[in-house]
Order: sequence, then C-alpha cells, then structure tokens
Amino acid sequence: MRILKKILLAIVALVLLVLLVAAFVDGKIKFERSVTINAPVDKVWPHINSLAAMNSWSPFVSKDPDMKKTSEGTDGTPGARFCWESQKKDVGKGCQTIKSVSAPSLIETDLKFYTPYESEAQAFVKLEAAGTGTRATWGFNSEMPYPFRIMKLFMNMEKMMDPDFTTGLQQLKKLAEQ
Repeated sequence: MRILKKILLAIVALVLLVLLVAAFVDGKIKFERSVTINAPVDKVWPHINSLAAMNSWSPFVSKDPDMKKTSEGTDGTPGARFCWESQKKDVGKGCQTIKSVSAPSLIETDLKFYTPYESEAQAFVKLEAAGTGTRATWGFNSEMPYPFRIMKLFMNMEKMMDPDFTTGLQQLKKLAEQ
C-alpha cells in the first residue's frame, strides 16, 4: 500500500510539474516563408487572389486528390470559404475563409481545422516588389492553448512546416514565372 501511495504521489507531482512548466511556455505560433519570383507583382497576384488560385499551388490540396471539397460565397472576396475533408491524417478536415483582400499585395484568411486535431490559425500571402520581381511571403499565426503549449518544447516547427511551405512557394513561383 505504501508503494502505491508513493507511485501515486510521484504521478501527481509529475503532472503538476508539467502544468507549471506549461504555464511559462508562450502559446503564440508564427511561421512564414518567402520566395523571390521573377515576375512583377501584377503577374503574381492572380495566383494568390482567391482560394481557387491558392489551391492550384497548395501542397496540402495536392496531398489527396480524392478529398471532398466544397466552396461557398464569391471567391476572391471576404467571406468566401473553401472546406475540405480527407481520410489522410496529414490533410484532415477543415475550412479556409477569406478575411480580407488588399489587391494587389495581400490576402488574409482564417483557417479552422477539425481533424486530426481542432485548431485555428490566421494565414496570409503577401506580395512585395523586389527589384524587377516579387517577394511572396506565405505564413500563419496561431495560439496553442494551455496546457498543450508544453508540446512546443518538443516540436520543431521548422522541420514540420518548412517542407510544405517551401514546396508551395516553389509551385507558386513556377506558375507565376510561366
């Protein structure tokens, strides 16, 4: 009985320690990547100015050609929405809604993921003139809730996100430079 109490106390102490450490971990997540495209902003803009345009270079959409897709609203305007549902775990189920459009330089969207886990993010694609070309920056901001933010200590955001973002930006570059 004594050993059982000691084990139980050790487990409780460990859980409390994890909760205490999680309280001091910043929950904010910010990730972005950029690419220089050898084309002017006005030639790149049509490739990011709507959900359909972004889906043409999105690495996430191409991961599952059999995913169920639905669209609502007038694409390219605030409130337009694209939803997907995939059996593939790394694609999951979610919706992306256009929040704002500032032609020809910025589109902002709200992302809501339902599976494989529930989360929200604010995403964007921003274009800036860079000499005779364009610097395209794709990113997102999110918040990891307490106590799950302790996972940030063990996650490598660069390793998780960089391959997909780099692939997507390279596909955008290829489309815009044609």
